[in-house]
Amino acid sequence: MRAFGPWLAVLAVVLLLSALRLRTLATVVSLAWLAWCVWTWVRPTRRRG
Repeated sequence: MRAFGPWLAVLAVVLLLSALRLRTLATVVSLAWLAWCVWTWVRPTRRRG
C-alpha cells in the first residue's frame, strides 16, 4: 500500500482541482505526473565508473 501513496496523492490533487473548476491545471498536473513516470521508466541507467 505504501507504493500507492504518491499515485493516490496525485489523484486526489487532480480530483480536487477538477472539482474546483481548475481543469486546465488538473490536466497540467496529470501530464506532468505522466511525463515523470515515463521518464523514470525509460531513463538510461547510470553506470558506475
